Parts: sequence; C-alpha cells; structure tokens
Amino acid sequence: MRTLSLLALFLVASAAGCERARTTKSDQAPSKNASARKQARQAATAWLALVDEGDYAESWDNAAGYFRAAVKRDAWPGMLSAARGPLGKVVSREFKSADYMTSLPGAPDGEYVVIQYATVFEGKRSSVETITPMLDEDGKWRVSGYYIK
Repeated sequence: MRTLSLLALFLVASAAGCERARTTKSDQAPSKNASARKQARQAATAWLALVDEGDYAESWDNAAGYFRAAVKRDAWPGMLSAARGPLGKVVSREFKSADYMTSLPGAPDGEYVVIQYATVFEGKRSSVETITPMLDEDGKWRVSGYYIK
C-alpha cells in the first residue's frame, strides 16, 4: 500500500527521476536556465516547508495546476500522510541537483526543473526526494511532482 501511495505521488517526477532523461531548450540562454533553476528551487523550498510542517492541504493549494488536476484536494492529505508519516520528521535535507527540462515523459511540454535532495528522515536514514516544479500558466513556478525513493 505504501508503494502504491508513493507511486501516486510520483506524478511528473517519475521518468525524470529514474531515467534522468533531459531535453533542454537549445535556444534558451544559460542565464535563463539558471534563473529558472533558482526560482524553481525557491518554489520547491517553500512547498517542502508546508509538507514538512504537515500542511498537506495547503501544499495542494500551492501546487501547479497540472498537479491539482491529477490529484483531488481531499485525497492529497491522506496520500501524503501515508507516504511521509512512517518516515518521521526530516532530520536533514541536502541539495543534490537541479536540472532544467522542457520535456518529461508522460507530461505536457513546458518548463520544468527536476530537483533532487539527499534527505534523512527519523525513520529512513538514506533517501532521495525528487521534486519537480514547473512554470505554471500564470508564469509562477509551482510543484507538479514529488517522489521519495
């Protein structure tokens, strides 16, 4: 059941986190990609703070439209609680990488940043959190996928 819950959380991050497939815009300046990665990391940090505090409903409210269309608001707290609850609180989270992409398998083309953290939870000493913010329709970076491995 826990694996099923984690798979439900996987959403957009799935292929990117496992296969690390990258498709970047060749016509975009590296500084634009750096700016996108910075903004996406800020969005991810704010969103993870909500999740870490147990504000699961608010994390849904602050997620990308793509995410909200894929997961019902009333189902999200239960899904996230089932996945995060057994792990306990975050002890430490160390940034590993942020990869700018314009295409992810199974997701519409757009602007994404696949971010990975090495995370230690009270109940799981070694894990990787993959969080995928996307540039939403209103021009703001919001989380579209989250996965813990």
